[in-house]
Amino acid sequence: MTGVNLSEWAIRHKALTIYFMVVTLIAGAYAYVSLGRNEDPPFTIRVMVVQTLWPGATQDETMQQVTDRIEKKLEEIAYLDYLKSYTTAGKSTIFVSLLDSSPKEEVPSVWYQVRKKVGDIAHTLPQGTRGPFFNDEFSDTFGIIYAFTADGYSHRELRDYVELARSRFLEVPDIAKVDTIGAQDERIYVEFSAQRIAELELDRFALIKALQQQNAVNPSGIIQTHDERVLVEVSGKFLSEQDFLQLNFAIGNRMLRLGDIATVSRGYTDPPQPLFRVNGENAIGLAVSMRSSGDMLALERNLQQAMRQLTATLPIGINLHLVADQPKVVHDAVHDFMEALWEAIAIVLGISFLSLGVRAGLVVACSIPLVLACVFVMMDMWGVDFQRISLGALIIALGLLVDDAMITVESMITKLEQGWDAFHSATYAYTTTAFPMLTGTLVTMIGFVPVGFAKSGAGEYTFSLFLVVAGALLA
Repeated sequence: MTGVNLSEWAIRHKALTIYFMVVTLIAGAYAYVSLGRNEDPPFTIRVMVVQTLWPGATQDETMQQVTDRIEKKLEEIAYLDYLKSYTTAGKSTIFVSLLDSSPKEEVPSVWYQVRKKVGDIAHTLPQGTRGPFFNDEFSDTFGIIYAFTADGYSHRELRDYVELARSRFLEVPDIAKVDTIGAQDERIYVEFSAQRIAELELDRFALIKALQQQNAVNPSGIIQTHDERVLVEVSGKFLSEQDFLQLNFAIGNRMLRLGDIATVSRGYTDPPQPLFRVNGENAIGLAVSMRSSGDMLALERNLQQAMRQLTATLPIGINLHLVADQPKVVHDAVHDFMEALWEAIAIVLGISFLSLGVRAGLVVACSIPLVLACVFVMMDMWGVDFQRISLGALIIALGLLVDDAMITVESMITKLEQGWDAFHSATYAYTTTAFPMLTGTLVTMIGFVPVGFAKSGAGEYTFSLFLVVAGALLA
């Protein structure tokens, strides 16, 4: 043997080679089971919203006093691409967009700088402004949405059950966030009688101020005794609608009850918050977001178990509906890949058996599961899940996986037909085809380099295409 000949080494160490093959298959099977399943690969959204409210201001005042000041400060942000703002009367909304080439590792620190710099000028904004408020959580994907409907229960009672379900969901593994959809906040409405106020010559604003002072939360101190500390609280808190009605006002020499000049009712915000309806019925939804690198199919199984336990505790009339089911999409994608895999193996087997014979065809067919096992281990090490890009890369690589095996086996058969023995036929295939096959593999990999190293959002999204194809070809 001149130089390194892996074929010769493998034949001389047959037991060790078979051991490595078995270990590779076992490791690949374990990696296949443990790999996460998702619909799309994770990617970074480089947009942040900064919103500020100034009730009562005109559009020009809001633009000059709020929007312009914040935009000038945000121009100091690193990796800034452009700012886009929408200003209406009393409301300023600014979209901060970073360069598509900004490193994803730097994006969280940039958003921190946005909060810090805007916070530094918050004291210069006009008095009465609320905010600024920040939102950079656009990358959360709510792939599973459940809807709760109520028959014979109020919206308030339904919301209590939904909150219990939300607490139960947060205990399920792989769940990152659970958001409530369609829940309406309650309000206490005090409606003064214009006729009574006019008859008694009362000041409406003085009445409102008295209400605000009555329900104020003020620190009243504590009483320290020898044995304990006693918290002192101001009386007069409103705990129900009846507390409002019993409130007394001193008008000159007269005492008036609020119930004599106003009606008090409990209701929901008007205009209402975004509503959620299922099959024409009002509902409250729970949207579930999976943690990064989680397994969507495992999450589905855990959620189904939690839902069975939860449903057993819900009263009759509280109904549960599955509105969005992303695990089904993921399951179909993985199933389609497995179908393509078995079809490719069947086609390769058929062509190999016809052209090379049964034994040689089996050797070629065995290269597919071995290579895939290596790729699954690599994907597990690199943190690449099963998603539409990585599965597409595997399907692309399927057509390339058997080329080297077929070339090698064909070279061996040619030498065997010429009268060479099996050992020298196998070693000859390595010495004559190894370098050309390696060169062809590297050339094919280079074709995917622009995809893997593109400094853009699209490059980040399709990065697993380069990794999986390169890993498959090298293996």
